Amino acid sequence: MEDAMKNTVSLSLHIPEPAWRPGDPVDFRRIKVPPAGALPRPDIRCASEDTQKLAHGLIRVLDDQGEAVGDWAPALAPEILVRGLRNMMLVRAFDDRMYRQQRQGKTSFYVKCSGEEAVAVAQTMALDDGDMCFPTYRQQGALITRGYPIVEMMNQIYSNAADPMLGRQLPVMYSSKARGFFTISGNLGTQFSQAVGWAMASAYKGDSRIAYTYIGDGSTAEGDFHQGLLFASVYRAPVLLNIVNNQWAISAFHGIAGDEHATFASRGLGYGLPSLRVDGNDFLAVHATAAWAAERARANLGATLIELFTYRASAHSTSDDPTRYRSAEEGEHWPLGDPIERLKQHLARIGALSPDDAAALHAEVVEEVRKAGREAEKVGVFGASRPPLQGMFQDVYKDQPWHLARQEAEVLADAARNGNA
Repeated sequence: MEDAMKNTVSLSLHIPEPAWRPGDPVDFRRIKVPPAGALPRPDIRCASEDTQKLAHGLIRVLDDQGEAVGDWAPALAPEILVRGLRNMMLVRAFDDRMYRQQRQGKTSFYVKCSGEEAVAVAQTMALDDGDMCFPTYRQQGALITRGYPIVEMMNQIYSNAADPMLGRQLPVMYSSKARGFFTISGNLGTQFSQAVGWAMASAYKGDSRIAYTYIGDGSTAEGDFHQGLLFASVYRAPVLLNIVNNQWAISAFHGIAGDEHATFASRGLGYGLPSLRVDGNDFLAVHATAAWAAERARANLGATLIELFTYRASAHSTSDDPTRYRSAEEGEHWPLGDPIERLKQHLARIGALSPDDAAALHAEVVEEVRKAGREAEKVGVFGASRPPLQGMFQDVYKDQPWHLARQEAEVLADAARNGNA
């Protein structure tokens, strides 16, 4: 009896591994890229099971020639597309400058979103300014699209005397209530449940605003992700739940989070949520799917899960060296291209942007970033200028209690005696 119960083969543990490591040849043929325009655009009242092909496929609008094709192609005016291109170019110019500033020791830390600019820019342009964004640290494009001054973003990164966060947040942990940008949390995954809760409150109050939030592929393994899906499904919360699958969670490739045999988008189907998998480097596809999901949310039809399939072209952060875990050639071979170049190609094809126009636009945003950088550096860079000490005691209570007032007075008096006021 005991022998009969034994396995015929020895058990082995499956440990997901990327297809290649540094030094290996890069081959992205395992990624099946369907033709642009191949997937249908369903009615917003469709059931979650009607989106199975959309959750397992890849919604694309721009073909290899830059033509917008298929049911998902949005009817956006050329001037809107040019504005979207400018926003993405501004984000990249901002990223490039702040990365150099960190390497020069002017700030302690920075996170780029190179290759992912369409994710935040296109979605934010598809939504209303009053809608609340619950971001990770790679959605600076949402703030820039909503017109938040980049000099204020630089002041926050430098933690200088003009830092709007008063030195109480890590660099790139922006926040702006006025721009509908919830405070970034370094505890990844928390923003999912926060966004769902905010959206539930908006619906409970009979408000008109919806929420949109982002999580990385690695953070889908966190409990907050599943809690967010459950509550969004049960209460039909008006929220766009985005998974940014940029292939890497720091040095862990996406298979560790469980998408070797099923897409991240397909996880929403189990919760009864319409689910879409989108080419995250296609500005038009990102915009169109966000607009579709927003229309559903505003019609009281509930949440949509969206997987944005993209690629993290840069390091995870300035503390990371990606050459230690992935091939340096990966970015060059990424099959979905560069979101900025693809939108430029489309604009050129429809006669809305010439090569000279594109070059002038690039020079314009670089100069805008340069001027903002000089203005922020006049206030001071990291370590050379500090927020006022009073900031330690602000925003803790609505009305400052006596004991905190006494502590503030003691700290300021001590600083004055030591010449640090």
